[in-house]
Amino acid sequence: MAISLIATCKTHYSNSTAAGEGCKYADHSVKALPIRILTVGKKRSPGVQLIVDDYIDKLKYYCRVEDVRVKSNPKNARDVIAQIEHEDMAVMDLIRSNEWVVMLDEHGLDVGSEQMASLIGDASNKGASSLLFCIGGPYGHGRQLRERVNVSIKLSSLVLNHEIALVVLCEQLYRAWTILKGQKYHH
Repeated sequence: MAISLIATCKTHYSNSTAAGEGCKYADHSVKALPIRILTVGKKRSPGVQLIVDDYIDKLKYYCRVEDVRVKSNPKNARDVIAQIEHEDMAVMDLIRSNEWVVMLDEHGLDVGSEQMASLIGDASNKGASSLLFCIGGPYGHGRQLRERVNVSIKLSSLVLNHEIALVVLCEQLYRAWTILKGQKYHH
């Protein structure tokens, strides 16, 4: 199921980018699904936490937001595969049954801000109970999560540290909601 949804999203988001279209939901009402942002990693630096908290406060104007952290295994663990599997199981335990799951991955679909807004609208229209964005640990995501996701996206062609990815994601989610509501933040 995840593969067909990813293929559908890839076709939609690629076509809308190529055609120069904006967000297909910009002039429509979109249900404010709760958003959960799940990050695998160690304790955040105070500066990053300050920025994340600021964007989460801004996002709360549009929807409920929950910041969920999964502690990664020590990076110096001897068995990388075991570390990935351990983190994968911890993430899978937190996924709700009717949740629209978006995995952030360096090999994911390249989406712009308008497409991020469309992704939120798509999740709402497909009857999801909430949106879950997953940011992986130092070695990426495990097999179970890759099989469960509804769509995999990348925030940049660059590989981003999980803290930087979190800041960029929070800003882009805020930007997406301003696009959906026709507010001036985007341009």
